[in-house]
Amino acid sequence: MSGKAVVSLITGLEDAEKVTVAFLVAVGAAESGRPTLMFLTKEAARLAVPGVATAVACEGCPPLADLMARYAAAGGRYLVCPICFDARHLDKTRLIDGAELGGTVPMWQWIGDEGATTFSY
Repeated sequence: MSGKAVVSLITGLEDAEKVTVAFLVAVGAAESGRPTLMFLTKEAARLAVPGVATAVACEGCPPLADLMARYAAAGGRYLVCPICFDARHLDKTRLIDGAELGGTVPMWQWIGDEGATTFSY
C-alpha cells in the first residue's frame, strides 16, 4: 500500500482556485492508491455540506463537483473541524459522503505511526 496523504484546506469558495488546486492534489493522491484525507477547517468546512462546492474556478479548470466525485470514487475521506463547522452554524445532519466531524486528535489517529505526506492550502 502506498503512503498516506493529508490535504489540509482552510479556504472556501472565496478562493475557488486555491480550493481547486487542493482538490487536484487530493484527487491525484487518492487515484494513485494512497489513503487520502482532506482536513477541512475555517471556511473550507462549508465544502462538507451538500451542494456547496459547485464552482468552476477559472477557464479550463475542472468543476469542483467533478473533482469531489472523483475523490469520492477513489475512496477519499474528509475530516471536518467541528469547531469551524459549528461556528458557521452548519447542519451536522447534512454532510457529504465520506465526511465526518473530527479535529486534530482523530486526524493524528488516522495518520498513525507510519506518517503521511501533507499539503496545506
